[in-house]
Amino acid sequence: MPIKVQDTLPVREILEDENLFLVDENRATHQDIRPLQIAILNLMPKKEDTELQLLRMLSNTPLQLDITFLRTMSHMAVHTSSSHLRQFYYSYDQVKDRRFDGLIITGAPVEKMEYEEVDYWPELCEIMEWSKTHVTSTFHICWGAQAGIYYHYGLQKKMLQEKLFGVFSHEVIHRKEPLVRGFDDYFLIPHSRYTEVSADDIHSCRKLKVLAESKEAGVLLCIAKRGRQVFIFGHGEYDRLTLKEEYIRDTTGGISDAIPKNYFPDDDPTKTPLLQWRSHSQLLYSNWINMVYQTTPYNLDDIH
Repeated sequence: MPIKVQDTLPVREILEDENLFLVDENRATHQDIRPLQIAILNLMPKKEDTELQLLRMLSNTPLQLDITFLRTMSHMAVHTSSSHLRQFYYSYDQVKDRRFDGLIITGAPVEKMEYEEVDYWPELCEIMEWSKTHVTSTFHICWGAQAGIYYHYGLQKKMLQEKLFGVFSHEVIHRKEPLVRGFDDYFLIPHSRYTEVSADDIHSCRKLKVLAESKEAGVLLCIAKRGRQVFIFGHGEYDRLTLKEEYIRDTTGGISDAIPKNYFPDDDPTKTPLLQWRSHSQLLYSNWINMVYQTTPYNLDDIH
C-alpha cells in the first residue's frame, strides 16, 4: 500500500528494505486521489519501534494513507530523542482544528496505575472527546483500549492474578462484521498485560459489540457506534521477537521469570519463536482501513 510518511522518517528505510510500498511526498501530491488522513497517538516509550510495527500493519491496502504522528505534551518522553519528536510528531494543539479519517491510540506501560494518576490523562481525555467529532473511526490498542472503554463507557479495569503473557487463540463472533471479514473461525494474537476489563462487563454494556474472544485471554476485540470506536486488548502489531524482548527484560530486571505461553517452541527461550499472527493482524488493520474508507465523507469537514 502507498503509505505517505515524511521522507526522512528513520524507519522508512527499514520499511523499504522489507519491500513495503511507500509513496514519497512529491509523488503523493501529484496523485489525483484523496488520501485517507490517519493520525497515530503514540503513547509507547520506544516510539520508533511502535512506528515501525504500526506502519507494517497498515501496509496491505491499495489506498493511500497520509500518516500524522501525535504525542502528548504533558509527559516528557525519555526513550526517544527530542529531535525525533520535534521533527516527526505533532501535539494535540497543532491538530485539534483538523479532521481525520482514522485515529490509532496505542497502548502504554502505565496499566498498574489508576487512570487519573497518569500524568497525561487529562490531555488524553481531551483527545478522546475530540475524536467523537473530528475522527471517523478510532482504533484503541491494549491500555489505550482499556482507557477508551473507561472514558467512553465507564468500564473499570482490574488487576489479574498474574501477567497475561503469550500468544492466545480467539474465536470470531459476528463474522459478518466488516472488521473480521475474511477471518478464520479461530486466530492467534499476542497479549502482554497485567490488567483486564472483564468479559462480563463488556458483554453487559449494550453499546459494545464483541467480535472476538478467548477462553484464556478474555475479550480481544469489540466495537461501538458501528465501528466509529474499535477496541483491541491484544497486540497484533507485535513483531516476532517483541515478546522475547519483554521476557528478557522481565527476567533480567527480576520482575518475573514466566515464559510467554504458546510462543517459544517447546517453551524453550533459546529457540526462535514462530510468527503465527501476522496474516490475521494485517487483515484486521486492512479491514479497518477499508471500513473507514467506506464510511468517511469525502469532505473531512463533514465529519461530525
